[in-house]
Amino acid sequence: MKQSREAVERFDRLYEFDREPVSKDSLLGAGYFAGSFAGEHVAATEFVIGAMFVKWGATVQDIFLGLAIGNVLAVLTWTFLCAPIAVQTRLTLYWYLRRIGGPFLSVIYNVLNAVLFCILAGCMITVSASAVRIPFGIPDQTMWYPTDIRFVFVVLGVGAVVVTLAILGFKRLAAFATVCSPWLFLMFIAGAVVMVTPLSESAGLGAIDSLESFFEMGRRAVWTGTVPATGGVPGEPMGFWKVAAFAWICNLAMHGGLSDMALFRYAKRASYGLYSAFGMFLGHYLAWIAAGIMGAGAALMLQQPLADLDAGSVAFNALGISGAIAVIIAGWTTSNPTLYRAGLAFQAVTPNWSRTKVTLVTGVVTTAIACFPFVFTKLLDFVGLYGLLLMPAGAIVITEHWFFPLLGLPRYWASQKSLLLNIPALVSWFFALGTALALYLTETLHLFFLFLPVFALTSVLYILLTLLFVERGGAPEEPESVEPTGNPPVPALREPARAAPAIQWITGLLALASLIACAVLPFLVYAAGGENHREVLSSLHGWLMVPTAVYFVTGTIFYNLRRGAQSR
Repeated sequence: MKQSREAVERFDRLYEFDREPVSKDSLLGAGYFAGSFAGEHVAATEFVIGAMFVKWGATVQDIFLGLAIGNVLAVLTWTFLCAPIAVQTRLTLYWYLRRIGGPFLSVIYNVLNAVLFCILAGCMITVSASAVRIPFGIPDQTMWYPTDIRFVFVVLGVGAVVVTLAILGFKRLAAFATVCSPWLFLMFIAGAVVMVTPLSESAGLGAIDSLESFFEMGRRAVWTGTVPATGGVPGEPMGFWKVAAFAWICNLAMHGGLSDMALFRYAKRASYGLYSAFGMFLGHYLAWIAAGIMGAGAALMLQQPLADLDAGSVAFNALGISGAIAVIIAGWTTSNPTLYRAGLAFQAVTPNWSRTKVTLVTGVVTTAIACFPFVFTKLLDFVGLYGLLLMPAGAIVITEHWFFPLLGLPRYWASQKSLLLNIPALVSWFFALGTALALYLTETLHLFFLFLPVFALTSVLYILLTLLFVERGGAPEEPESVEPTGNPPVPALREPARAAPAIQWITGLLALASLIACAVLPFLVYAAGGENHREVLSSLHGWLMVPTAVYFVTGTIFYNLRRGAQSR
């Protein structure tokens, strides 16, 4: 027993994740969660996923109703599964899983998570490179492998910048991402608005003056319900339930897999899970719809199949240089925190490496992956696999947290016995995944529908196997929520509130005016009609850069001044 405890202590040194529950004075308000979700989920993946729905033959009903249902289910999963456990324990998933599954299970989870993060970050670098390649005349990269050696050099350059910035200034990059979020969302909307006129004309509708005519345009020119033929045979359309299921599982690792416990442990109450709606309906609803319209419009203007265009081409043809910048920033601000998270996860097996070394090695692997756009072209499938592989960890935690007390089983029994590995948890996880693989290979269930049987099978197996390892009413469980021990923190003395300096007001107003200009200019293009649409659109490409440049300068200054004032 002594040797076992010593081994556990050695494994514990691998973790730098917070082990103590957060204190009450560290809890954050509702605005933080709304902003966090809105910023994180309006990202580079939205350019790709929105266009893929068009390519995969979704219909208007699939998109507008199916996405609504799926995103509501995702919000409810955050609210009723992830947030309550996070608020009750005030722990990250990493450390809570360590208490439940033992150090070995946590290492397995971290390594798997890190590999998947590397692939996802690589996809984001590829998305950024799809815009950087445009000035060099490099063709669109829509195959699983690079078709132009120059694209590899572009990826290596973008990857080097991303890795360097991730090493040197993650906190500053996170702040810059906050500044970018409202502008980036407007770019999605702007790109859709300027493409409405050519799409409506191609559908034989003329001006769009009602929701009915807008939906009719969507049926005829965007979400047509048909898949382009490959080898002379049209593909199978995506369908309503697949769209709804994908919207639900798109962030399965975060909500059903409980990864976002790290975020919600700072929530004042579990109902803050509802603020995930800001990310789901701004990013995974409006941005996906806008990206689909943008993609269909770009394909029409270039007279090329949408399947032959990447995110850079779509955004550039819609918004010019501003669109290309939007793709670069969306990929950049998404790949940096993803790369950072991958480095954290890899530290579970590299305890003697510095943060710089871990991030550098992780970045090299990620950049190598980014040279092959296979994730970019198969993003929907990868996102489904990503959630499916990690979700059983959440199922194990949910089962032990809520169902064990109802069944008279002790919680945290593996930790209390100083076990290196919770064998029932590991067997349940891998058996459920093996069953999912069998269902997938035999085409019994589509990838997007596998998460429900996998979740249920993992939970049931974990309960049954645990009954073989422990006795009911065994060792007493640890308290559900533990406040940090020691004296309560003494509130710091604050300076009296000061009036905001004039420069803060000026930059704030200029930033707001710039955003308004970015929102208004695309509607002027729409109002110009179809006769001279291309000329007006070309003019927009130049003029849109003016409020964009002003916003980035004034918005960054305003944010830093406001943040400094709040710190004081």
